[in-house]
Amino acid sequence: MASTHNGATARLMLSPAVALLLLWMAVPLAMTLWYSLHDYQLLMPRGHEFLGLENYVYFLTDPAFFESLVNTFALLLGVLAITVLGGIGLAMLLDRPMYGQGIVRVLVVSPFFVMPTVSALVWKNMFMNPVNGLFAWLAQVFGMRAIDWLAEVPLLSLTLIVAWGWLPFATLILLTALQSLDTEQKEAAEMDGANAFDRFVHITLPHLARPIAVVILIQTIFLLSLFAEILVTTNGGPGNQSTNLAYLVYSQALLRFDVGSASAGGVVAVVFANILAIFLMRLVGKNLER
Repeated sequence: MASTHNGATARLMLSPAVALLLLWMAVPLAMTLWYSLHDYQLLMPRGHEFLGLENYVYFLTDPAFFESLVNTFALLLGVLAITVLGGIGLAMLLDRPMYGQGIVRVLVVSPFFVMPTVSALVWKNMFMNPVNGLFAWLAQVFGMRAIDWLAEVPLLSLTLIVAWGWLPFATLILLTALQSLDTEQKEAAEMDGANAFDRFVHITLPHLARPIAVVILIQTIFLLSLFAEILVTTNGGPGNQSTNLAYLVYSQALLRFDVGSASAGGVVAVVFANILAIFLMRLVGKNLER
């Protein structure tokens, strides 16, 4: 009886927080679904003609949608490749004893705590500026043509900017996993004649499989809603070359003032993100069961 009473008391105490959370999520979702089925223009906020699925058809058949979907995947895969491979390399480097190891680790992790808008502005004005940027100066030193990064290769530029911010996160997770690796396994393999490459492939990499899966899952969830870096640097351009799904929804709502189409795009983006997240969670679950 006591345990039942305690369970009921706990549920009663948690119910306000759960109700507030559901209200916080359900109301915006319901409003988004309502807007997506109606003709809602910011410049003409009255009328709201019911359109059914016309907004969804308009958004999905917009040529910019396919291009933004490709850009979303390209940014996601590019950032994941740089952060995972770079994170493994930095984690293995920082796992070795060195002079000033604590200071080096702090410096490597510190970019993760810089706000995305600040890091994007720094990269835009101090590194990638075609006139006064560091990359332009290096190109002139070596007698090469300075590249206008954000205009000529906008997607690659965004990939580098975002990867710079997320690389410390991957490094920190993988370094923590490396420090839990049993050194006796590596010593035994070394005594059996295994070289450094064999020890990495057969011992270190399998040990890092779960942390890598977690890094991919967490970064994917956040990278699918990437927005601040695009707004600060390229505004989705030139054309739609650096527009992803999140920025396309923003442009529909606040640049074209079509809230109905933007809401339909938001629903499509949420469904797409949830499908991908479920797939990655199952992948992580399989890794954790091994």
